[in-house]
Amino acid sequence: MAKITPVATFDCVVFGATGDLTLRKLLPALYHCFRDGQMPDDARVIGAARSNLTADDFRQRAGAALEKLVTPDDLDADVVRRFLTVLDYAPIDVTAPDADWTVLSSRLDPNRVRVFYLATSPDLYGPVCRGLAAAGLNTPQSRVVLEKPIGHDLASAQAIIRDVAAVFTEAQTFRIDHFLGKETVQNLMALRFANTIFERLWTSDVIDHVQITVAETVGLEGRGGYFDKAGVLRDMVQNHLLQLLCLIAMEPPVSLDADRVRDEKLKVLRALRPLAPHEIPSLTVRGQYAHGAIDGKPVPSYLKDLGPDSSSATETFVALKAEIRTWRWANVPFYLRTGKRLPRKVSEIVIQFRGQPFSIFPAESAEWEPNRLVIRLQPEEGMRLSMMTKDPGPGGLRLSSTGLDIRFEQTFGTRFPDAYERLLMDTVRGDATLFMRHDEVEAAWTWIEPILNAWASRPDQPRLYPAGSWGPTASIALIERDGRTWYEDVG
Repeated sequence: MAKITPVATFDCVVFGATGDLTLRKLLPALYHCFRDGQMPDDARVIGAARSNLTADDFRQRAGAALEKLVTPDDLDADVVRRFLTVLDYAPIDVTAPDADWTVLSSRLDPNRVRVFYLATSPDLYGPVCRGLAAAGLNTPQSRVVLEKPIGHDLASAQAIIRDVAAVFTEAQTFRIDHFLGKETVQNLMALRFANTIFERLWTSDVIDHVQITVAETVGLEGRGGYFDKAGVLRDMVQNHLLQLLCLIAMEPPVSLDADRVRDEKLKVLRALRPLAPHEIPSLTVRGQYAHGAIDGKPVPSYLKDLGPDSSSATETFVALKAEIRTWRWANVPFYLRTGKRLPRKVSEIVIQFRGQPFSIFPAESAEWEPNRLVIRLQPEEGMRLSMMTKDPGPGGLRLSSTGLDIRFEQTFGTRFPDAYERLLMDTVRGDATLFMRHDEVEAAWTWIEPILNAWASRPDQPRLYPAGSWGPTASIALIERDGRTWYEDVG
């Protein structure tokens, strides 16, 4: 494996440093980057939050988080000790009109790359950016990283975009979607544009339909306050699933330059056929989990998870059918589904090819299955191409579906880095290829918002589904009335 070149020395300021995202995702990712030599020893990570902690307090919390979340094989006591010396802390309440930015300012080196990571709620993006500008901290070498969701509808997204743009240029702004940092997602580009065998098959003549599934077994995980306002359509479909759809459906860019790639993704979002209000009941399904069982253990309903005597019409499951109005994808439906408290944690894309127009083989020789390419994003990242082959042995011709399997971790014999590891270092490098541009965000909201409005105007509630099932039965009808079925490999 080629040696990894460390990035330039940098200061990374994480706003919301005491929150769940920082402790659960960002600090373990930065630790791995440090351990693997991707970041220099003299880089600094400065936590910023309203809690009145000392630097040692923050290091203690970080050490406990690493002990809990990093696997024992990857946890090196000496590396942890050296990594914790990289950490610092600056208490600041960014919502206070008299917030004191001098403590943070004193921690920063004016000659370094600066990454301001906003691991906060989106309503704080504007105040943080204005505070950085007022304190003179937005240097030409600065970048700002925004976590999704960017707003809760088109108008709020545009307001956030304006607030941030008043301080940081588009080239300095990195809207993160951690799905785009996954190795398998990046392999979609290689699969399509480095292998003519697939790119020439990537058309409506050969592909019957596409399925994108992102399933979670967990419930609210302490995020009830946020999630009940957002729902899974905003939380997952507007960003993660639509970005995966873009990578599957985009045309070949003229280069891997960040804007050339994002130009092609934007074209896909703009080519999505808008759903008319009268179509939304038949082309979308929203559900909410009731009590059930996950891995044989009973789990409560969504309303019980929210708290005593709660009532809510927030969806925890969405399935929908989308169409892309281009020559390449004419008459190829895209079926998307995502939800909480489903039977397995799995994220995958299924490219279902068309069946053969005529068979020369006896009907009794096989149970025919058209070719299928399954791209697994998690767990066990990899790809599987199913094809019909002859069963070995005498006694007549028997055919069955056989899989050509590539499991990346086994194939390459190395730990697959977490998506945040790549994306954090890409921000330091200034490489925006795997981040969303503002017009992508606006285009995604433009397509999603009519669905939200139609749901809000209807008196019916989300359809209940037992925890541990694959969602409401209406989601099965959504695809089966087209003569297709959801792919649910138990392997």
